[in-house]
Amino acid sequence: MYSHLLLRFVALYAFMYGAFGASSPFLPAFFEQRGLVREQLGALFAAGTAIRLVSGLLCGRPADRTGSGRALLAVCAGLAAVVAIRLLGVSGFRALLSISLLHAAALAPITTLADALAVSATVLPTAGQRFEYGWVRGTGSGVFVLATLLSGQVVGAWGLGSILVLHATLLTVAAGTALLTPPAGPARGVRAGAEPTEAGSVIALLRLFDFRRVMLISALVLGSHAMHDTFAVVRWMAARVTPGTASVLWSESVAAEVIVFFLIGPSLVRRLGPGGVMAVAAAAGAVRWTVMASTTAVPALAVVQPLHGLTFAALHLACMRVIATIVPPGLAATAQAMYALGAGAATALLTLVSGSLYAHLGGSAFAAMAMLCAAAMPVALGLRPGDPLLAHRADAR
Repeated sequence: MYSHLLLRFVALYAFMYGAFGASSPFLPAFFEQRGLVREQLGALFAAGTAIRLVSGLLCGRPADRTGSGRALLAVCAGLAAVVAIRLLGVSGFRALLSISLLHAAALAPITTLADALAVSATVLPTAGQRFEYGWVRGTGSGVFVLATLLSGQVVGAWGLGSILVLHATLLTVAAGTALLTPPAGPARGVRAGAEPTEAGSVIALLRLFDFRRVMLISALVLGSHAMHDTFAVVRWMAARVTPGTASVLWSESVAAEVIVFFLIGPSLVRRLGPGGVMAVAAAAGAVRWTVMASTTAVPALAVVQPLHGLTFAALHLACMRVIATIVPPGLAATAQAMYALGAGAATALLTLVSGSLYAHLGGSAFAAMAMLCAAAMPVALGLRPGDPLLAHRADAR
C-alpha cells in the first residue's frame, strides 16, 4: 500500500512541477509577443505575485474546514489549465492582465494543498515502512528542470503559445492524479495532549509559538534569496562571466536542491533535528551571501552555489517536519498556506529593497542578506534537536 501511495504523490508532484517548469521561463516572452511593454510586464507579474500571496490562504481554510483538500487541489489545477488556454485567444494589456490574475489565483493554492496532503501522508502509521516528503518534493524539483529544458525545444518547434498548451496538459493530468491521493486523516500529525483547535483558524496557528518561529526563520532565510534571484546573474555578467558559465552556476544550485531533497536532507533532519537543520541552513546562507558579496571569481561561486541545497531544500524539509508535528490536522492546509504567505511576502518585500541596495552598494549588497541569515540562527537553535515535541514524528515511525 505504502509504495502505491508514494507513487501517487511522485506522479502528482511530477506533473504539477512539470507544468511550472514548462511555462515559467517563457511566459514573459509570450506576453511581450502579445504587445506588452516592459512597464506593463512588470505590473502584470507584480499583480500576479500579490494575488498568489493571498490565494493560497483563502483556499487553505475551506480545505481544512471541509476536509476537501484533494478535491480543491484538483479543481484549482483544472481551472488553471482552462485559464491558461484562454490566454491564447486574447490580446491587449487589460484582457491579458485580468486572465493572468485569474490564472495566478487558481495556480497558487495547488502547491500548498499538495504539501498539506503529502506531509500528512508521511505520518501514516504504517509499520516498518517509511515515506519521506523530500522524495516527492525532490521529484518536483527534478522534473521542473527537465520540463524547462523540454519547453525550450517545444518553443523552437511550435512557437511561444505551445508552452501554454503543454502547461495546461500537465496541469490537467495533475488534477486527475490529485484525486488518487488520500485525504488528510483526523489522526495524522497530532501530538499527544494537543489542545482542540477550530479548523481553519489563523489565530489558532499564530498561538503556536514554534509555528511563529518557523515562519520567522523561513521569512529570513528564504527571503534572503531575493537578492540572488534578482541580481546574481546581473552581477556575474557585469564581471564578464559568460552566459554559459552563469547557466552552469545556476544549475549547480538546482542540482544540489534535488540531491538534498532525495538523499541528504531526510537523514540530516533525523540526526540534527529540525532546529539544528534550520541553524545549519541559516549558517550556510550567511556563508553563501558573504562570498557573493566579496567576489565574482568563478571558482568561489562554484563552491558556494551548491549551498542552495541547504539554504532552501534542507530548510524546507525541516519546516515541513515541524509543521507535521505541531500543527493539528484540521489546520494542515491553512498552515501550509501561511508558511508560503510569510516566505512569499518577505521575498516580495526584500526584492523591492534589493533593488535600492544593489543600486547603491553593488555586489556588497549581498552582505545584507548574510545578516538576515545570521539573525535567523539563534531563532533556529531554539528548536532543540532533542525536543520531545519534535521527536514525535520520528517515534511514530
